[in-house]
Amino acid sequence: MSSRSKAFECRWQASRSLLTAYLVAQTLACLAVWLLDVPVLLTLLGWLVCAGHAAWVLPRAILLSHARAFRGVRHAHDGWQVWSQARGWQPVQIAADSLALPLIIVLRFRPRAGQGGGWLTRSVCIPRDALAPDTHRRLRVLLKFARYA
Repeated sequence: MSSRSKAFECRWQASRSLLTAYLVAQTLACLAVWLLDVPVLLTLLGWLVCAGHAAWVLPRAILLSHARAFRGVRHAHDGWQVWSQARGWQPVQIAADSLALPLIIVLRFRPRAGQGGGWLTRSVCIPRDALAPDTHRRLRVLLKFARYA
């Protein structure tokens, strides 16, 4: 294991598997709305909600093309930080319910006190194809053993 004084940093890219899973879920949601026995206006409203969700989620969480999309994390002696193009490195506190599995990491965090929005917990999904395999493994191990640091 590496020394505690050594910082860990990684940045991820958009994931094909996450995009595929999202598109399958969106397709099933649109199909379910279509199959409902409701007036056509409600069906159109359901599809509009699905399209609005896709317009919001795809650039921010799936394709990572939005400036505020979180695309990196680092852990150093002063704690955890996440990176976005719009805000740069921001200190955060990792939530205890973050999940580190071989296929996906669900990183849950909130900005540290004094950074604004301290009550709002955010989540980032990092599938294994978004990072190099060794980096994904190192991040999983770090989250399991240094979650509250």
